[in-house]
Amino acid sequence: MFSKILIANRGEIALRVLRACREMGIKTVAVHSTADADAMHVRLADESVCIGPPALSESYLNKAAILSAAMVTGAEAIHPGYGFLSENADFAELVEEHGLVFIGPSSQHIRTMGDKIQAKTTMKQFNVPLVPGSPGALKDIAEAKNIAEEICYPVLIKATAGGGGRGMKVAHTAAELEEAWQVARTEAKMAFGNDEVYMEKYLDKPRHIEIQIMADKHGNVVYLGERDCSLQRRHQKVLEEATSPALNDEQRKSIGEISANAMRELGYCNAGTLEFLYQDGHFCFIEMNTRLQVEHPVTEFISGVDLVAEQIRVAAGEKLSVKQEDIKLQGHSIECRINAEDPETFAPNPGKIAVFHAPGGLGVRLDSALYVGYSIPPYYDSMIAKLIVHAPDRPSAIARMQRALGEIAIDGVKTTIPLQQRILADKEFQAGEYTIHWLENFIEKNKKV
Repeated sequence: MFSKILIANRGEIALRVLRACREMGIKTVAVHSTADADAMHVRLADESVCIGPPALSESYLNKAAILSAAMVTGAEAIHPGYGFLSENADFAELVEEHGLVFIGPSSQHIRTMGDKIQAKTTMKQFNVPLVPGSPGALKDIAEAKNIAEEICYPVLIKATAGGGGRGMKVAHTAAELEEAWQVARTEAKMAFGNDEVYMEKYLDKPRHIEIQIMADKHGNVVYLGERDCSLQRRHQKVLEEATSPALNDEQRKSIGEISANAMRELGYCNAGTLEFLYQDGHFCFIEMNTRLQVEHPVTEFISGVDLVAEQIRVAAGEKLSVKQEDIKLQGHSIECRINAEDPETFAPNPGKIAVFHAPGGLGVRLDSALYVGYSIPPYYDSMIAKLIVHAPDRPSAIARMQRALGEIAIDGVKTTIPLQQRILADKEFQAGEYTIHWLENFIEKNKKV
C-alpha cells in the first residue's frame, strides 16, 4: 500500500480523497493555486505545495508543476479526482513514466475511451448496445445527409472530442442539418482544437442512466448498480439518484452484467462509468468516463462500498475487497449539486461565506469545502457543495432531502438551493416521470417574469 498520495485537485473532491487516505493511514499532499492558499483541503493535508497562480493552465492543469510537487514531497501516487487532468491520457502516461502510480485506469484505456468514436467501436465489439448513427467521424455534409436519411430525423451532431454539450447540435430536417454541421464543427474546433463530428439518432424522451463499475488488475470486475442522471441543464447534471425509478431489478442486472463483461474483456482497471440513454426499454451506450464521478456518493450509499478506497487499493495492486455476490443494493439515495449561482439566471456568484451551517441527521451527507470566512474564488467551477441523502425508499429519500435542503444555511453568496427545493416539490419529479429534457422545460415554465 502507498505511504503518501498527492491529490491533484481542489475543493470537495480533494477533501473526499484526503479523508479516504486518512482512514487508510496514508499521508497526503495537497497542491493548490495562489487563489486556494486558504482552502480547506490545503489546511487538512499533511503537506501542501503551491503550484502556480489562479489560472488553470498555470496551476491545476500544469502537468510539470504537479509532477514536480509529487517528486519533491516523495509521493508514490497521484489521485486526480474528477475534472482537470483526471481523463488526460498524456498526464497519466507522464505519471507512469516518472515511476509514480496514477490512481485511475491506464493511459491507453483513457485514450481509447476518451475518443467517443473509438469508445463506441470498442463497446460494439463487446456487444454493448449503441445509439444508431455514423460508424465514425463524418467526412462531409453529403455523408451526413445520407446517414440522416437512413436512421431518420431528428439527428444529433456531436464532437468526437466533446463534452458538456459543446459541439452538439440537433437537426430535424436536411436544411437544419447543414447549419448544425457548421455550428457543431466550429464549436468543437474552438473548445477542443478538433472539428471532427459524428452523428447519432436523436432520442426525444430518453433518460440518462449510468453504470458504475470497479475493476482490479487481477481480472475482477463488479458493477454497483446504476445512477439516474437525467435532471440536467445545458447538459450539466443538477440532481442524481440511485437507483433509477425507471428500471426494474431485471433490467438493472442485465445492463450491469453487460457493462462489467465489457470492462473485463477490455482488461480495464480502476473506477469507471458507462453512460447510456434509456428509452422504451432499450439501452444505448453513449460514452464512458474513466474516472470517479461527481455523483459517486449515491452509489456509495446504496452499495456500502467506499469507491475512493477501492480506487486506491486496486491502484496499489490489491484485489477488490468485494465480489459481485457481496453487493446488495439497499434503499434509495439522492444527490443535489449546490452551486454558487443565481437560482434564476444561473450567473456565477462567487464571494465570501458569512454564514455556513451543514444539515445533519440520519442518512445525510454534505460534501463541501466551505467554512465561515472562506472566499469562493471566481476562477473555478461554481459547485460549492453536494448534499446527499439515503433512506429506505424513494419517497423517504425525497422527504429527507427536502428536510436537509431546508436546514442547510449558506449566506454571503446566492446558491441554487431554491431550484433544488422546487424540483423536489414537483409532482412529476416525485412520481419519477422525467427525461433528460424535463428540467430545462421545468425551469422555463417556472421562470419568474
